[in-house]
Amino acid sequence: MVDEQEGERTVKEIAGGVCAPRGFRAGGIRAGIKASSQKRDLALIYSEKPCASAAMFTTNRVQAASVLVSREHLARGGCRAVIANSGNANACTGEAGLAAARRMAALAAEKLLIAGEEVAVASTGVIGLPLPIAVIEAGMDRLVRSLQGDTAGHDAALEGIMTTDTRKKDISLEIEIRGVPVRLGGMVKGSGMIHPNMATMLCFITTDTAISAPLLDRALRYGVSRTFNRLTVDGDTSTNDMVLIMANGEAGNPPINTGGDAFEAFQKALEFLCLYLTRAMARDGEGAGKLLNVAVRGAADEESAEVLAKSVAASNLVKAACFGADANWGRVLCALGYAGVSFDPAAVDVRFASRRGTLLVCRGGAAVPFSEDEAKEILLEDEIWILVDLGGGNPAAGGEIRMPDPLNLGPGEAVAWGCDLTYDYVRINGDYRS
Repeated sequence: MVDEQEGERTVKEIAGGVCAPRGFRAGGIRAGIKASSQKRDLALIYSEKPCASAAMFTTNRVQAASVLVSREHLARGGCRAVIANSGNANACTGEAGLAAARRMAALAAEKLLIAGEEVAVASTGVIGLPLPIAVIEAGMDRLVRSLQGDTAGHDAALEGIMTTDTRKKDISLEIEIRGVPVRLGGMVKGSGMIHPNMATMLCFITTDTAISAPLLDRALRYGVSRTFNRLTVDGDTSTNDMVLIMANGEAGNPPINTGGDAFEAFQKALEFLCLYLTRAMARDGEGAGKLLNVAVRGAADEESAEVLAKSVAASNLVKAACFGADANWGRVLCALGYAGVSFDPAAVDVRFASRRGTLLVCRGGAAVPFSEDEAKEILLEDEIWILVDLGGGNPAAGGEIRMPDPLNLGPGEAVAWGCDLTYDYVRINGDYRS
C-alpha cells in the first residue's frame, strides 16, 4: 500500500488499474497475431463517457502506423478508447500498415458505437511484418465482450500489450481535489529498446478527474519529462512509443480549467504514477537483475543534471560494473565527462548506495580508500544508487547522506533510471524474431 504524504495531500494506492477510475472498462483476448504465442495479444480500454485526452509519441523519425494514426485522431479531438496489439509492431509496413491501423480503430469504434476518431491505436512487436488485420477483425466481438470495469479487465488488457516483459507494471491511485476523491490508473509495457525521448513503451493512463485538455496535456508533458524521459535500458528508441491519458470527469470534482492548487495536486499525482511505472520498467529491463538509480546534484541547473545522470545510467561500462558488483567509479566519471555538460572534475564526489549502506568511493575527482568487500556487498543488492555530487557538498566520509527524492528535487538536481547489463540481454535479443 502506497500512502505518500505531501503537505495535506495524500496519494493512496488502490486496486483496479486503469479500471479504478469511474466509467472505464478494459479487456483483452488472444487473437492469434503471433501464432507461436499463447498469451493474450489484443487489448481494449474504453470510457463510457467522452474524454479529454493527451498523448506523447516516439521521437524516432521512423514511426509505426499506429503512431501516425493516433496522432491524426488526437489532433481532431478527445479519444475515449484505445485498441492495442502485441506480437506485431506494424512499423515500416507502408500504406498497407496505415490501412490496417485505421481499420483497427474503425472496428473498435463500430462495436463501441463511437466515432473512429475517438479511438487511439497502439502496436508493439516485430518491425517490418504485415499486421494480420484479419485475425484482429475476427476477434473483435470477443474483445468487446471481454470488457470489464474491474481488476480482471485491467489484467487482461495488460497481458494483451506485454512482449518480453517478465512482470506486470501497473498502479492505481486516489487523491482528493477540492474535497472530492479522484482516481488515476496506469499500465505500461516496456522491457527492451528503452532509451529517453520517450523510452520504448506503450503506456495507458485513465483518470476520472474533470480537467481541461490543455491542462491535461501540460501535466502529462511535465510528468513524462521528469520520469519516462529519464529512463534508459539499452540506448535504443523504438518506432512505436506512446503514452496516452484519458480523463472522463466522472469523479465530479470542480473542473480544473486553470493552474493553481487543484492542478498542482493532479500534476503531482500524475508524476507519482509515471515515476512508479518508470522504475518498474527499469527493474524489468531485458535480462536485468538490478534497478539502477543515478542521482546528480550540484549542477548549474536541472537540465544539466539530467543530461549527466542519463549519461551515467546509459553507460554500458557502468551497467556492466553494476552487474558484476564492481565499484569501478572511474567509469562514472568517464560517463560524466563525455555528456557534453561543463563541470569541474576536481570537485566531484561519487558514492555507491543500497539498502546495505552508502560508501564514498571518490572525493574531489580522485580515489579515496574504501573497502572492496563493503562495496561489493552494497552493489550485490537488486537496487543500487549512484550518488554524484558535482560540488563536493555532501558530508565527509561517514557523515549523514541525503538520499534524493525524485518527486522533490532541488535546483541543479536530477535522477535517471536504468538497469545492469547482463548476458541475458544478448540472449533475449539474439533470437527475438523467432
